[in-house]
Amino acid sequence: MEHLKDALLEQFGLVFEDSSLLETAFTHTSYANEHRLLKISHNERLEFLGDAVLQLIISEYLYKKYPKKPEGDLSKLRSMIVREESLAGFARDCQFDHFIKLGRGEEKSGGRNRDTILGDLFEAFLGALLLDKDVETVKDFIYQVMIPKVEAGDFEQVTDYKTKLQELLQVNGDVEIVYQVTDETGPAHAKNFAVAVLINGQKAGQGQGRSKKLAEQEAAKDAFEKESH
Repeated sequence: MEHLKDALLEQFGLVFEDSSLLETAFTHTSYANEHRLLKISHNERLEFLGDAVLQLIISEYLYKKYPKKPEGDLSKLRSMIVREESLAGFARDCQFDHFIKLGRGEEKSGGRNRDTILGDLFEAFLGALLLDKDVETVKDFIYQVMIPKVEAGDFEQVTDYKTKLQELLQVNGDVEIVYQVTDETGPAHAKNFAVAVLINGQKAGQGQGRSKKLAEQEAAKDAFEKESH
């Protein structure tokens, strides 16, 4: 943890008063599960807190930056910024992937490079920073790490295929689009979901992902590409 502290001080001028918060933020559930006798805390609760403060700060940023955009457009922009893949990219930029504690199985399976884990880690760090400092410190960090890339458009864009599919199909009138989880595999900390999309009761596409949302997007992409040709 000392190397992490040095890196945070050198890169961002941050010094944590409560080192246990930092330790918890960088502890994945797989590591905590392998060391149950030590009663080590993992980062899921901090992730919950970090997600909330991130949503607030990005919402405020977009609200002020785009005074004429409607709520729907602001929501889409926010979703692109705070989605899993984007947050994982910011975590890599901060070199957080070098410091996360993973269980042996997760490490062997490539968990250190997994977007799901790194995105959650980034949010957990924000949660820890909030508890150790205050919301203004979190805001300063976000504006230092995230906002320059957001304004430059220098982060991976994502196509919202669920919206595109709905817009494509509604041209022909009302349709019923339903997403169903057809399979769920893997341990609790590394789930993989399979989802089918049904259009008016008929299967039109399928997809897989590390979360239900990602799997739904993949299924929507599959259906969209079929329906648009």
